[in-house]
This record gives sequence, structure tokens and C-alpha cells, in this order.
Amino acid sequence: MLVKDASLIWDSLRSVICVYKPANVTCQRVRETIITAVCTGLNEMECRPPIDYVSIEGDPSKKLSVTVKPNLADHPSVVGPRYQNQDYACSWSNYLGFNSSGVLLLGLRKGTKTAKLIRENRPTRSYRVSGRLGEATENGFKNEKVVERSTWTHIRPHHLNNLLSVMQASHQKEMFKSCGVDIQSESAYELASQGPIRPANSKVPVLYGIKCVAFEPPDFTIELQCVNEYETYLRCLIHEIGVKLHSTAHCTGIQCIRHSYFTLDNALLRKHWTLQHIVTNMEECIRIMDQHENILKQKTALLQ
Repeated sequence: MLVKDASLIWDSLRSVICVYKPANVTCQRVRETIITAVCTGLNEMECRPPIDYVSIEGDPSKKLSVTVKPNLADHPSVVGPRYQNQDYACSWSNYLGFNSSGVLLLGLRKGTKTAKLIRENRPTRSYRVSGRLGEATENGFKNEKVVERSTWTHIRPHHLNNLLSVMQASHQKEMFKSCGVDIQSESAYELASQGPIRPANSKVPVLYGIKCVAFEPPDFTIELQCVNEYETYLRCLIHEIGVKLHSTAHCTGIQCIRHSYFTLDNALLRKHWTLQHIVTNMEECIRIMDQHENILKQKTALLQ
């Protein structure tokens, strides 16, 4: 059914949407663009007419006349469009840095509470991070000045894979250590069988898995599953990999390919940031959350 009433669409926009954030764009800019697209689409639909103005005129000692006039103070030419950006609440569930791209989950209106619940539940996220061996930059990213160069021809794929395996094992050991459980004990097995162990501190990055998915020296790409990560940490991780391989490295790209159960297949591209596509995407996100109830609240305290 084709709905032309803006008020009905307005009432239905109260959940989360999944969009693809481009690189070199802030989350705040994405938020403003989405709000503008929603308000523009609503204002192009059938909006409510101006409220009538009731006027009571005449001599109070005699019979008064009641007339209904158009209320010019409520006319769009005076107060502006019916739907304006400052009236619309929107917040993100996962924050992506300026140089990062990929899956970004946004809550609209009452969906901001849903976005907060997903964020506080600390679901795992997947990234593909690209790096280049042989050069180190000031901030660890490709857009800064090169401050150091080194050789990289001695590095082979098995060197990188062995290092990533050691890093993954180190993080797994640290997770059980923070829980006060010996990794070789039965308690550790029972705890791990419940699912990923999330750290109590939301500021401590934890890697659950890390592997190399492309190695074309000097360029390489790793894929990792993690929680509590941030852009600077991922850039420093590439730098650390270069140092431990007896070379240097800097980050050339960061892409979030999954946030909880939301993947790149669910994300709206920039050309699809229109009201119609946003409504359709919101319905798809609602179906995903209905299929996975643990996305909002964990069923067991063992995962805390």
C-alpha cells in the first residue's frame, strides 16, 4: 500500500536503521544527512493543514458572533516546514571514526533507546583493516607524513599468520584472567561454552579472532572480531604488527563489516538515503531484532 500521509510515516519511524558510512565523513555528518533526508521526504508528502483560528467578536453586552478563520500563525510560510531537523532525535549505536567506513547503526526517535540498549549490550563487531609494510606515519594512517621506512621483503605469509595467532591467544588468555578463571580449568570451558566473554570495563578492547585474509606485499588485510575497539586502537594494532615483524607498517583502510547481527548486506548506501529506503530498511532491522532477542539483552549473566 502506498502511504501518502506524512503523519503515519512519522509515527512509524521509531526504531533503528543500518547505513553504510563512507570514509572521511564523521558520524555527526551522517546523522545530519539522514535527518535531512527524512524531513525532506515527509515535507513532500501530505502534511496537516494549518489549525483554524476561532474568533469571538461583538459587543459583550449583546449577542456575540463566532467565526472560524485560517490561522496564519500556523501557516508553513510563517513557521516553516512541518518537519524540521531540530525536532528529530537520532543517535548511533556504534561509533566509527573519521577514517573508518562500514556498518553504522542509527536509532531514530524512540529507536535511540534501542540503539543504546544494543550499545550497552556490547555485541561483537567485525572489521577488515588494511595495512602497508615498510612505512610508518605520524598518526599511523596513510594520510599523514611518513616518518620512517624499513625493509619488508623478508616477511612471508606464515610469519604474519603466526604472529596473529599469538596475538589472538594472548587476548583470549587475558579475558579469562580478568574473570579470575584459569584457562586450563573446567570452569573456563563452561564459561566459554556460553558464548563470547565480554569485559566488564567498556573501555578495554578485546580481540576474539584475528586472521589474515589478503597478503600482497607490501599490502595486507586482516579481519578481526572484537569489542570496545576504536579507530586509534586499530591503527596502533597495524603499527604493532609491523614492529613485531621486524619492520614498520601503517594503516591504509578500516571497514566495519558487521555490527552484532547487522552486516554489509543490511546497510544502506549513500545513494539510498531517502525516506522510502529508510522506512524499508527499518522494517528489515526490526525483523532481525525479532529473530535475535539477545541483541538487546543477554539471557545469562555469565557473559558479563
